Amino acid sequence: MSQKTESVLLRLLTYIAAILTVATLLFLIAYILMKGIPYLKPSLFALEYNTENVSLMPALINTIVMVFLSLLVAVPMGVGSAIYLVEYAKKGSKLVELIRLTTETLSGIPSIIYGLFGYLLFVMQLGMGYSILGGALTISIMILPLIMRQTEESLKAVPDLFREGSFGLGAGKLRTIFAIVLPASIPGILAGVILAIGRIVGETAALIYTSGTVAGIPASVMGSGRTLAIHMYVLTNEGLYTNQAYATAVVLLVVVLGINALSAFAAKKLVKV
Repeated sequence: MSQKTESVLLRLLTYIAAILTVATLLFLIAYILMKGIPYLKPSLFALEYNTENVSLMPALINTIVMVFLSLLVAVPMGVGSAIYLVEYAKKGSKLVELIRLTTETLSGIPSIIYGLFGYLLFVMQLGMGYSILGGALTISIMILPLIMRQTEESLKAVPDLFREGSFGLGAGKLRTIFAIVLPASIPGILAGVILAIGRIVGETAALIYTSGTVAGIPASVMGSGRTLAIHMYVLTNEGLYTNQAYATAVVLLVVVLGINALSAFAAKKLVKV
């Protein structure tokens, strides 16, 4: 087989894979919309949940709070860890290798294991009970490796010429990182944050063990509450509100797309600044 034939075959396989991926995504979106839109009623957005309206509004509010709290914990830790690995740690250090091995291991742990860990640590040992805070802390541990690795790759992608130019103008290490390196890495860091948000919004197993399944808005972060994904799971599992579960899936899809669009918009604005 000639090199030209191999190139044509590889290109063809790439196109087929891309078409299948896009087609699968479009099919899923179309299926969810067709199944869910007819059941999107005003009663689904009532502030209080009951068996008559099966409102998703409490779950939507809990989801937003869960995303905010999880990112509040995970983003500073993930970005800070990546800065240490790229900018301060010695190349080839055993400590760096250990941190990277730990990160890779955490990335591969099933979410149900995180849920059991969060239940034993936050719910039982620390006495938080089933709470939004306990769920957020558990989720933050889950998404930490993702944010950390994405930030690390983004920092590595910044040319060393930027750092050398900053040092040449008399800037110190810390100022160079925050004034030159991090701004250039923002698109990559936000890409990691977007992926993390997607995992937070779609997580169920870990949150069932930590935040609980109460269908209401808790008075504080120490109260129990379900997210949209758990709400959809519970409705489907009960078998009584399947149509409302599809409607919840539509809202969940819109929330994810909206958050991604806002993050992309913020990234463009920050890059221009």
